[in-house]
Formats: sequence, structure tokens, C-alpha cells
Amino acid sequence: MTTTDKASTRDRLLDAASELFYREGVSIGVETLCRSAGVSKRSMYQLFASKDEVLAASLARRLPEYEARLTPDARQREGTPRERILGVFERLEKGAADPDYRGCPYLAALVELKDPEHPASVVARGAKEWLREYFRSHAEEGGARDPELLARQLMLVFDGASARAGAGIETLDGLTTATATALLDASGTT
Repeated sequence: MTTTDKASTRDRLLDAASELFYREGVSIGVETLCRSAGVSKRSMYQLFASKDEVLAASLARRLPEYEARLTPDARQREGTPRERILGVFERLEKGAADPDYRGCPYLAALVELKDPEHPASVVARGAKEWLREYFRSHAEEGGARDPELLARQLMLVFDGASARAGAGIETLDGLTTATATALLDASGTT
């Protein structure tokens, strides 16, 4: 097998894993994963030691796109800290309106796995810490009285909204932005 074939097999596995784990949850079997990717189990085990590693790699692979979708202004630093924080919630509301929205894939992995040492939990926890730090640093820059507390509160809103919208029991249109605005007002963030 050539290097290109291995990369192609790896990409197909990670693409299938990303889609299946998001849509069906982390409990899908290796056979389902391999069938969806169009690869043999032997090929999967040549690339990854376990399904757990495939899950972790698929979550890690989609992290840059996740970050860019939530915070496209991170590099440009456009707008006030308050506007940058609210932008995350505006993008969450927009994304949650998609009929295929199933919530935050990182939160879902943490909830489903329940094992903080699982390789995918480590990746997912890193993604959630990245977002909490994004909120905290912008809250601090915006003059929040307690940036750490505000970041934690914003994470509760984000994760709660993601879970409720992903489960199809809540529409977010204006709800998360209004809630985040109230928190920003109460904290003194500009």
C-alpha cells in the first residue's frame, strides 16, 4: 500500500467517524464505521489501535473548523470584546437552525463517554477549555468584574443551549444571545 493509499484510507475513516459519531453517537461499532468508510477492519487497525483512537482523531481533526466557525474574528480581533463574545452565540443560533444540527460534538462526546481519561474525552475537554478561555480572555479585555466566573457562566449557556437545540427540544433564535447579553451587562463587560 502506498503512502497516498494510507492517507486516503485514514481520511475516509476520519470522515466517516466524524459523521457517524456526530449523527449516531459514540457507541457505533467498528463494523459500521468501516463499512461506512469503505475500508476493512484490518486497514483500520493498521492505522489506529482502537475505535477510541479513531474517535479521538476525528474530534481533533475537526477542531480547527469548529474554532473557525465559532470565532472567525479571532485572528482579526474585530469588534469589541463584548461583540466577539456575542458573535459566538449568534453563530451558535444560526448553526442550531440547521435541520442536521445535533449539538456540540465535543459536549456530546464528554457526556456519552463519561470517562475523563478516554482519548476522545481528552480532546473534547481541550475543545471546551479553548472556548472557555476565549470567553475569559475577551471578558477580561472587556473589563468584566470576574472574567473567570463570566466565562464559566457563558459556557453553561453555550453547552445548555447546544444540548437542548441538539436534542430538538429548543430553538435558539435570539435566546442565547439575549441570555449572554444579560450576563455581559451584569458583569460590566464592554
